Amino acid sequence: MAWNEPGNSQRDPWKSKRPGGSGNGLDDALRRLRARLGKHGGPGGIVTIVLALVLAWLLLSSYTIVDARQAGVVLRFGQYSRTLPPGFHFKLPQPVETVTKVETTRVRSLQDSVRMLTRDENIITVDFTVQYQVSDARAYLFAVDDVEDTIAAASEAAVRSVIGRSDMDTILSGEGAALVDQAGQALQVTLDNYHCGLQVTAVSFQNVAPPAEVKDAFDDVNKAREDKQSIENNALAYANKVVPVARGDAARIAAEAAGYKAERIARAKGDAARFSLLLKEYKAAPEVTRKRLWLETMEQVMAGNRKVIDGSGGRTIINLPPAVPASPAAAATVTSDDADKGNQP
Repeated sequence: MAWNEPGNSQRDPWKSKRPGGSGNGLDDALRRLRARLGKHGGPGGIVTIVLALVLAWLLLSSYTIVDARQAGVVLRFGQYSRTLPPGFHFKLPQPVETVTKVETTRVRSLQDSVRMLTRDENIITVDFTVQYQVSDARAYLFAVDDVEDTIAAASEAAVRSVIGRSDMDTILSGEGAALVDQAGQALQVTLDNYHCGLQVTAVSFQNVAPPAEVKDAFDDVNKAREDKQSIENNALAYANKVVPVARGDAARIAAEAAGYKAERIARAKGDAARFSLLLKEYKAAPEVTRKRLWLETMEQVMAGNRKVIDGSGGRTIINLPPAVPASPAAAATVTSDDADKGNQP
């Protein structure tokens, strides 16, 4: 049997959704919503809703959470009140108090390139980088109008002051690291005088070079300087090699001269003392002393010559050997028998 035939009303699929039906259809839902809005439609209902919204807004704006990397600056009616550390904090709701959060641990950086004159009137280009952090959130927000422009101008002034009172050779040599430190200190002093709440963490020079227009001439000057340094190093090495040898020879000659001097003085003193003793002996026994001196002199004279002693009384012809200088220790004594044997036909 079809659902729309007489007597089969219980099978009507739209019956539960018709007005007055027993189902919870869309019309029932709309009717209930209209009834609820009707209850709060008067002046008292509107006030309640407004109060609820105001209460929710007050609760949501009465606290703040400051991140671990931040610091919160609290303004009360636009005037500085306090600085909040990281954490959860209560405050007066807006617009009584507002919180501005500043990142204090983030390292900010600034890069710039300047061309300037050195003390010896050379043009040089310097690329530098400045890294800094916020040390005072209140000063960072309110001390200066534009923090970025301020630190850029202060950084350029610090670099110019350091480069301007240094020579190019000093800047390009190993002393450049000291100049970087001086620039960082000068920049920090300037920022402290501005009370802008910034702390310089690092200053570095990436590129220090002459302008491109004079680079070729500058390279020639550097090459000449390197050649000069090489020649000076070679000369210094040669001096370090020769001077010690010359000093050693001089010391040796001086020592030999001192020894010869001491020897001559000692010998002279000894001869003088011996002569004094001989004079004393001569005065005591002139003849004996004279004969002794004659014998000693002859001994010295004959000690260096070859000697032939003839014991035959002149009966043998002796051929004397040629005179050959010889030391007294090497002088040979030839007896008459040896002479006879050597000269027999």
